[in-house]
Amino acid sequence: MESSRASRRRRARPSRRRPLLCTALAAVAIAGGTAAGTVYVKARAHTGPVSSAASPPASSSAPAGGEASVEPVAEPSADREALLAQAMEAVTVPSGAKVSTAVLDLDSGASARYGDALFDTASIVKVDILATLLLQAQDAGRHLTAAEKAYATKMIENSDNDSATALWHTIGTADGLDAANKRFGLTDTTGGEGELWGLTQTTAADQLVLLQQVFGDDSKLSEASRAYVQGLMKTIEPDQDWGVSAAADGSAWALKNGWLARSTTGLWDVNSIGRVTAGGDDYLVAVLSNGNAGQATGISLVEAAAKATVSVFTGDDATSSASSTASGQG
Repeated sequence: MESSRASRRRRARPSRRRPLLCTALAAVAIAGGTAAGTVYVKARAHTGPVSSAASPPASSSAPAGGEASVEPVAEPSADREALLAQAMEAVTVPSGAKVSTAVLDLDSGASARYGDALFDTASIVKVDILATLLLQAQDAGRHLTAAEKAYATKMIENSDNDSATALWHTIGTADGLDAANKRFGLTDTTGGEGELWGLTQTTAADQLVLLQQVFGDDSKLSEASRAYVQGLMKTIEPDQDWGVSAAADGSAWALKNGWLARSTTGLWDVNSIGRVTAGGDDYLVAVLSNGNAGQATGISLVEAAAKATVSVFTGDDATSSASSTASGQG
């Protein structure tokens, strides 16, 4: 869980949104950790099949006159699942760690996933908490109160845990979160027990669904609610600029990270979700990990996985290692 920090002036990051053409999902799994500040339970995991689809093959015809003519047809679409699995082979996963990733190209609607294990959310659940609060406010036909806005800002930008706990109670704790997630379309996410919002269980695929609610037009959230969450995710604390942003072009990103050290094992959960712009296109990316020996190790893993995941669409070198690090707990 993240420690609170005094808010400071932050630079604005440009973003652009394109129509969401489909909701196919993608996720990647390998081996896991935790992050500090909530409480600690053992994460469950399960695996499942991966599917992909391809375009029809090209066809040609030869007219009677003897000259062959070839009708233009679409090239077979790339097997994104296979490409993602191949890209992840270049990612060094420490012994005992596990990582899962999911990506959606907002421009084409294409997606890829590999792995479907369950992970602790740590503080990435704060996006879900805020989305739930906004949905409930919409249902009630009201705006957020000044206090709720103050909590929301500190919860997302500073990753403040006390603010998250306050809003966790406002939404009705796990019951409120689960009810909203059912409407959002999340199928494998369960709110943490009692005060333990950071131990909410989720998959990378479900986090991609949540990101579509925040960044996509086909959402239960209003345009104003989506813009509000996006704005906060673009102005997080500078020392939390790591994770999926490693795959972005410069400052073209909006994200929320989570890190939690588990008391039972001393290992770390390190997660990152958000929208990045790379190679001129926008992508939604979710990377979850656990079993990391330390926070820095987990950050390196998450960033390498994020780069590998986006490279499936951009064609960039997925073997380059992540360079940015962060300190603290969250």
